[in-house]
Amino acid sequence: MDVLSKRLLFPITLLAITLIGAPLVLSSHPVSSDKDLVLGVWHLNVAKSKFISNPAPKSQTRTYEDHPQGIKATIETTYADGKTATIQYIASYDSVEYPITGSLQFDAIAMKKIDDFTAEASLMHAGKEIASARRVISEDGRTMTVTFRTNVSGGEVTNVSVFEKDAY
Repeated sequence: MDVLSKRLLFPITLLAITLIGAPLVLSSHPVSSDKDLVLGVWHLNVAKSKFISNPAPKSQTRTYEDHPQGIKATIETTYADGKTATIQYIASYDSVEYPITGSLQFDAIAMKKIDDFTAEASLMHAGKEIASARRVISEDGRTMTVTFRTNVSGGEVTNVSVFEKDAY
């Protein structure tokens, strides 16, 4: 993989992990079946995460709020170089593409729920899927693991990010 591909891969990878982790956040409290599963704040645990290319971000905070059309996600990231980014979207688990704001790499996300703890998502740009991810929440609802996959310059890249939920 050439240097330019590696430089482009990291922001794409981090953004994908950011976007995909959003709506399948589970609470440790019981949730009624007529509501979205979880709302709350999650923080990236950099030490437990594995980034294949480029330095890990300094931090990332994800905030999820109930919204009439699904879950509203706000993802704030501080990169290793100190630059920051804020990405937002509102999405549901219906495999329909929803718009993303604040991203140059992705313009839409389509998600589907596998079970109460697992979801999969496709990240799109100009109608084409350029990355996928699988998100798994621990049984106690305190840890979220996102496995991100993309194919850049002919080589598959897999990154794993671990997030911890704020205490109540």
